[in-house]
Amino acid sequence: MNRKDFLAALAILPVGGKVMQLQELGNITRDFKSTATMPAMFIGHGNPMNALADNAFTRRLTAMGKSVKEQPRAILAVSAHWLTKGTHVLVSSKPVTIHDFGGFPQALHDVQYPAPGAPDIARETARLITSTHVAEDDQWGLDHGTWSVLRHMYPEANIPVYQLSIDYSKPPEYHYNLARELKALRKKGVLILGSGNIVHNLRNISFSDTAKPFDWAVEFDETVKTKIEQRKFEDLMHYQQLGKAAMMAVPTNDHYLPLFYSLGLAEKDEQINFTYEEIQNGSISMRCFQIGE
Repeated sequence: MNRKDFLAALAILPVGGKVMQLQELGNITRDFKSTATMPAMFIGHGNPMNALADNAFTRRLTAMGKSVKEQPRAILAVSAHWLTKGTHVLVSSKPVTIHDFGGFPQALHDVQYPAPGAPDIARETARLITSTHVAEDDQWGLDHGTWSVLRHMYPEANIPVYQLSIDYSKPPEYHYNLARELKALRKKGVLILGSGNIVHNLRNISFSDTAKPFDWAVEFDETVKTKIEQRKFEDLMHYQQLGKAAMMAVPTNDHYLPLFYSLGLAEKDEQINFTYEEIQNGSISMRCFQIGE
């Protein structure tokens, strides 16, 4: 429906009726100019040192950023590193760069990603979510699951960025269904990223750049790829039933849950392209994919 037809349709609504209030009209009509559907992405972000690296993975991130045909109005990141009780949205206008790690070189701690925030769009996002209350948060910032990726995709840091937290008390189905409520953002110029890792086992990690991938890491990474290709998302929600490799690959699901904030955005027949695959440090899947163009 174009703008003219939409406004004509409004004429049949009763003034003050229960069908649609003025505030709701404002929410729906906001930013009519944005009509192109943004892609959605899942990024396996891995070791924080990738923020400083020039390797096959980071070069692919750069290419993924350049492949987005229209500059995003804003970027929404759902990172494995913002886990909360309840769902929170970042409304800071100047989000700080969070160095949420230890034991790494000072050069990594010195990295800043000074992107502006997107408080208005963040609040618009909260209004879209009706299945749960979304709390506003202005104390969080951009954690390394976000900025270590974006500094390769959008190095100028000139696109507004905000984050949505992961309610860690909820199962995968909850996160998949919540993501489905965010689909409208893709038509409003918002690029949505899930940032985690399909395989993330720090107990078995090797910090050698030449570490051989564990067989179970390769097996589960390939299983997830196949399930996505087959659109068997429900099987991925019940990953505990996918065998011993799954249990080794996902000892805790903090890095696995962002996967569903990407899969939940896919339309039924929308193409999902795998843009990168690698097992780093033996036990970390760097698999990335993109939904749409």
